[in-house]
Amino acid sequence: MAIMNDDCIKLLSFNIQVGMASTHMRHYVTQCWKHLLPHARSFDNLDRIADVISEFDLVALQEADGGSLRSFFINQVEYLAKKADFPHWHHQTNRNLGKFAQHSNGLLSKYRPYQVTTHKLPGLIPGRGVMEARYGSPDNPLIVLMAHLALSKTARTYQFNFISSLVNQFEHVVVMGDFNCQPNSAEMEMLLRDTNLSRPNTIYNTYPSWRPKRNIDHILTTQSVKIRSVEVINESLSDHLPLAVEIQIPQAVKLHIN
Repeated sequence: MAIMNDDCIKLLSFNIQVGMASTHMRHYVTQCWKHLLPHARSFDNLDRIADVISEFDLVALQEADGGSLRSFFINQVEYLAKKADFPHWHHQTNRNLGKFAQHSNGLLSKYRPYQVTTHKLPGLIPGRGVMEARYGSPDNPLIVLMAHLALSKTARTYQFNFISSLVNQFEHVVVMGDFNCQPNSAEMEMLLRDTNLSRPNTIYNTYPSWRPKRNIDHILTTQSVKIRSVEVINESLSDHLPLAVEIQIPQAVKLHIN
């Protein structure tokens, strides 16, 4: 087992919209059928996504399909892992609609987590979840939490309370995903107040991809995990743009490469 002492690693959070590649507001109407039925160009778009994500060390995916009719019964998380050469991948199906849709979160990683746990998030409508990946060693782990939160402010408040309870168990934590709320929202302020998490000082708009006006995709870290750089990747492969962050991990955390 190789142990790496890398100082910095590159993270990416990306809502891939099940490979639909919406690039205009009208596509929510004209391409809505792609949420239910397979389309020939979905693999072309997934291959383009694989090219973008391949340079990162850890990728959190939202709105991936776990293998249903609309994805040609292909697990999109596994497909991207193989195409982009990620040796470790995990998926969490939060809303299982049988053969019609498998709404999932995904983790792609070049480092081996020693434990991955999935949690259901509270909410008025079931179907949201958070993945918890633990890296390093149990005595001093790096915790990465990946989530796709609800559209409702009330539900997000409950969900952030749950996430806070996970964050506060550890010192070195990253929380990333599509939060569906802006940095100045009351529920986001509550999360930051109740935990040791901090956010970048600059607003990074990621939605909609064709004219980004909202900062709803986030990567937050506790104070022991330093953010070195933040970038929005200008690639229109979904209705969201990917959000990239380089972090400096604490010296005590040793990452396992295989």
